[in-house]
Amino acid sequence: MVTASSPPAGRPRVGLFVTCLVDLYRPTVGFAAVRLLEQAGCTVEVPAGQTCCGQPAYNSGDRATAADLARATIALFDGFDYVVIPSGSCGGMIRKHYPALLAGDPVWGPRAAALAQRAFELVSFLTDVMMVGAVTARCPTGKGPAKVTYHDSCSGLRELGVKEQPRRLLASVEGVELAELPGAEVCCGFGGTFCVKYPDVSARMAGDKADDIAATGAGMVLAGDMGCLLNIAGTLSRRGSPIAVRHVAEVLADMTADAPPIGAKG
Repeated sequence: MVTASSPPAGRPRVGLFVTCLVDLYRPTVGFAAVRLLEQAGCTVEVPAGQTCCGQPAYNSGDRATAADLARATIALFDGFDYVVIPSGSCGGMIRKHYPALLAGDPVWGPRAAALAQRAFELVSFLTDVMMVGAVTARCPTGKGPAKVTYHDSCSGLRELGVKEQPRRLLASVEGVELAELPGAEVCCGFGGTFCVKYPDVSARMAGDKADDIAATGAGMVLAGDMGCLLNIAGTLSRRGSPIAVRHVAEVLADMTADAPPIGAKG
């Protein structure tokens, strides 16, 4: 259950852009997003036929493929009041890069700009648009408060300004004690294709991130992007660390019992 101070009038029709990584690796995040949005007063639909937002192609310089994928996404989400994405990375692609990518197209340029105005990262949509101030959820604690820490993904933070929103909602989760992560705004080393192009540098950055997470004493690390979470989970797992890794939506939606932590055996 979520609590909104002054939600917008009516029941917005929201199209959920699931993202490739959520679809392939962590469907629980998609279900958690649906629960949070419906509790906030939205009518949620998941349009069939959605695919990659085009970010890998865009970051690799393949602008033609990225533009094709952008046009497909724009057409698929026509007619929705809002498009919500449980990922700052894909959200940044749609909000910031679609308009630039299609700026010279007299047909698709205006449509890209219009979609960008209606597209939001999940937690920022809940807090900034639906005015959700609290959730009714309980983090599994075992004994005593669950000490968690939070990693700020690069795109969510720098392109969309997602910083305080998840922390604000986490403060309302019963049993959670948030320990701020040193260097929370420093990249985990994933960076989309960066980890493929520069694996040694990426591994070093992920190792530094894992050190910082361990130094907090937290038993769980949260973030809003599956790319970061998979990278962090892999690094912690190879170290034999017991620290659990989860998408923040799973905790806010009180769905931690629905799936084991990322990278853990079910």
